[in-house]
Amino acid sequence: MNTPQRLVLVDALRGIAIALMVIYHFCYDLTYFKLAYFDFYQDEFWLQFRNFIVSSFLFIVGVSFTLATQKDLNWKSFNKRLMLIFSAALIISVVTYFIFPGRTIFFGILHFIAFATVAALCFYKLYWSNLIIGLAFIITGLNIKLAMFDNTWFSWIGFVTHKPATEDFVPVFPWFGVVLMGMFAGKFFLTKQNFIRFAISFPKAGQFNWLTLAGRNSLLIYLIHQPILMGILYLATLAI
Repeated sequence: MNTPQRLVLVDALRGIAIALMVIYHFCYDLTYFKLAYFDFYQDEFWLQFRNFIVSSFLFIVGVSFTLATQKDLNWKSFNKRLMLIFSAALIISVVTYFIFPGRTIFFGILHFIAFATVAALCFYKLYWSNLIIGLAFIITGLNIKLAMFDNTWFSWIGFVTHKPATEDFVPVFPWFGVVLMGMFAGKFFLTKQNFIRFAISFPKAGQFNWLTLAGRNSLLIYLIHQPILMGILYLATLAI
């Protein structure tokens, strides 16, 4: 079924993910400025909260890729989006190099999404195979740990025995498996006409409009929310 209209439900789900990310980063910033303390490196709640947020984003990346390529690949749009994401990832690396010395983000979520956008070209015409391959990525990525991948040049692939010194790390294994699962889910739901009608018309009421707006501008929010939050909290520390 062709869907020329935006699936509002997908935008809303992306909006929920971006809202949760802002909450997570706000709590992180509170700890950074010593206004509160949350253990983001060992506390199971925060570790799983981050995993849920990243999983949500990447699953939707897969769904969105399927929706964007259901007829055929628009290379102009594809290249424009890829360059935008790549540029944003480069900005993140440069900024974190100065803000977090020794913990620069070299393969965070934007770097991963840039990689996944290219890698998905090999999989977007598949259907059930993406479910199987996606599960394989996740299972191997979670269970295989090899010291050779602890080297910075290889750590982006995954299989590390410990997380490298970086503020955000989203390796190919297991996370590309989540993208593939999203690509499978996108094709599966495109066959369900009732779901498509619901996804296009959602929400019928206007109380969720801010979520869909956030979902459509998720990259912009990702780039600007931290400078705003950190700026506000920095001023708060001056006032205390």
